Amino acid sequence: MDSRQAPYQDRSAAGKALARLLAKYSGDRPVIVGLPRGGVAVAAEIARALDADLDVIVAGKLRAPYNPELAIGAITEEGQVYLNSMAIRSLHIKESYIEEEKKARLAAMKEKLNLYRAVRKKVPLKGRTVIIVDDGLATGSTMISAIQAAHASGAKKIIVAVPGGPADTIEHIQNMDEVTEAICPVVPDLFFAVSQLYYDFSQVEDHEVIGILREFQENGRKRA
Repeated sequence: MDSRQAPYQDRSAAGKALARLLAKYSGDRPVIVGLPRGGVAVAAEIARALDADLDVIVAGKLRAPYNPELAIGAITEEGQVYLNSMAIRSLHIKESYIEEEKKARLAAMKEKLNLYRAVRKKVPLKGRTVIIVDDGLATGSTMISAIQAAHASGAKKIIVAVPGGPADTIEHIQNMDEVTEAICPVVPDLFFAVSQLYYDFSQVEDHEVIGILREFQENGRKRA
């Protein structure tokens, strides 16, 4: 993609841009929650700028049969499930398939969660302002599942912050009862993939996420 067409050089630049828009929440002592893996790289820049706690919510995409790139919903580490009922109906997906897919995603998430929690203890969200961050939105399934997880954990306010996404997804999330505000500075007229937001959309690896989580675990100890 031509760099002139992409609003952000990379995830770090996107995080810094979002941090400026989120500065008004710094007095709330927010918890910045990144969605692994790309969302954690964006969230880290926000947490550094706001001198805030950082954590992750692990949510897995529920994949359509025969088309694993298509999301039919999402599930969180606590087992909260969001289902795209329209997609499920149109694809005639059976309940038995959904149950098996949920089990498969939970098993995969448990392995990833064990990696992350080995270096970063879960930050309590009860009574806190929680800013949920990803590197972009497409269908919104994973973000919606994360919102529901934060709400179930007792978050006082939930702010969604993403660098960009399609207008209909942003509107749907902004209209959720659980969401105080959705911040999305870039809404392309023609949205086809999160990658169009970036000149450098290199994959974020688990070891990079672990390094970020370790940084904030150590910073938390220093502040304590």
